[in-house]
Parts: sequence; structure tokens; C-alpha cells
Amino acid sequence: MALNSDISLQDLTAQFRGLNLNEPETWPTAPRVLFSVLAAAIVLLLGWQFYWSDKSAELDRRHAEHESLKTQFRTKVAQVANLDALRLQKAEVEKRVALAERQLPNSTEMDALLADVNHAGVARGLQFELFKPQPALVKPYFAEIPVNLKVTGRYHEVALFNADVAALSRIVSMRNLNMTVAKDGTLSMEAVAMAYRALDPDEQAAQRKAAVEAAARKKGGAK
Repeated sequence: MALNSDISLQDLTAQFRGLNLNEPETWPTAPRVLFSVLAAAIVLLLGWQFYWSDKSAELDRRHAEHESLKTQFRTKVAQVANLDALRLQKAEVEKRVALAERQLPNSTEMDALLADVNHAGVARGLQFELFKPQPALVKPYFAEIPVNLKVTGRYHEVALFNADVAALSRIVSMRNLNMTVAKDGTLSMEAVAMAYRALDPDEQAAQRKAAVEAAARKKGGAK
């Protein structure tokens, strides 16, 4: 058996000697089979490298897109399920905004509002020692008009005056309250009555322009 194996190995080795690379059709069986297998392996390897590897990467991308679409679908379904509630919330917010806008006078109505504040104090028997409106402070969506005031009267008259101002149809808030009591029991109150008004068209245009310029500066700075 060992002799036959040696002879077979010698015969197999001999088939690879003296091969003419230009005439592979003349090769013995063993070299042709071996080189055919090697050629097939090289073709498969190159096919995987240049074709199937790209397909695998594309498959991964498709899978990621599929997962993203599934997530978006779940989000949309949740939004649709809550659509009625969102509509109710939107309607409620619009009502509140409309109410707030009605409580903001325009510039031509400010004199009437300040007169209402003054009349509220006079109606309660208070004496005004100071009632001085300050220049308007323009904010992005409204303007503030501070009014420095000082009134004197009895304690309950001052309290009722503050309640009357809070109950006005227009928004007025009392700030920086400072109260002192005289020897005769008279109460003095110094405060800033902050009134609010809607912006005039030119003020709204100026605010929009300022917002656009600020956004442009921010964008330019980000670069």
C-alpha cells in the first residue's frame, strides 16, 4: 500500500512538471482540475468583493430606512389618535389669545385706560400726590407703560382701589408697592401701575425687522 501511494503521488507530481502556460488544453487532468478550482474561487471572491458586498451594504441601508419609516408611522398614528384632543387644545389657546388681545388697548385707548385708573382712586376717596406715566417700553409682542403713583387714604380705601384696578377690563398690574402709615393713621402707597397696550403697526414692523436682523446675525455668527 505504501508503494502504491508513493507511485500515485509521484505520478500526480509529475503531471505538474513542464506545463505550457500558453497551451492549458494540453495539460494533464490534475493541473486542469486544480486550476479550474482556483479560477472558480477567484471569480467567487471577486464577485463578492465587487457585487455582493455592495448589495449587503445596500441591504443594511434599506433595513435602517425601514426601521425609520416604522418609527415615523407609529408617531403619525399616535398623532392621529390624539388629533381631536390637539384640536380642542388649539381652540382653547386661540380663545385665550383672543381674550388677552381684547384686554390690550391700542395707543389711542391708553389715555382712557389711565383715566380709569385715576378715577378708580378718586372714587374711593383717595388723594393722588403723584400720577406720572413714563415712556412706553416696547416688547416683542406688546408695550408696557409704567405709571408712577402715590395715593393717600384710609387702609380699606387703598385696598379697594387695588381691587378695582385689578378688576378693570384692561390689564393693569401693581408693582413695587411701598406703604407707610402716618401718625394720624393715614396710609400712603407708592407703586408703579404697569399698563399694557398692543403694538401699533409701525412698532410691529420694527419688531419683525429686528427679529429678522437678529436671526441673520445669529446665522452669520454660527458660520
